Amino acid sequence: MKILIIINDAPYGNEKAYNAFRMAMSLQKNHENVEVKIFLLADSVYCALPNQQTPKGYYNLETMIKSVLAKGGEIKLCGGCSQARAIEKLNLINGVKLSNMNESSDWVFEADKVLTF
Repeated sequence: MKILIIINDAPYGNEKAYNAFRMAMSLQKNHENVEVKIFLLADSVYCALPNQQTPKGYYNLETMIKSVLAKGGEIKLCGGCSQARAIEKLNLINGVKLSNMNESSDWVFEADKVLTF
């Protein structure tokens, strides 16, 4: 099964991105034949920046992203959203790739299920 997760909110300040990555990790852990893709839109593009430092005991999205990638997940972020936030030329977490709305629409079309956070 192909599952696409679309995230729209910033990595910290609320728990939407955190819950989206929790869902992705749970799907990968509990279902052998699942293909998880995550597309970052709007302020969620900040999730893809490396060297996140969070207080001890607080969730770290960089760690969660690396876990999803290590289990075969794909994570891409919107190029236009990244340009609007002046981060399109910054380094990203290894394995996360810059993309566009055309690829995002392809992912939606190919997915069996689409979840939005």
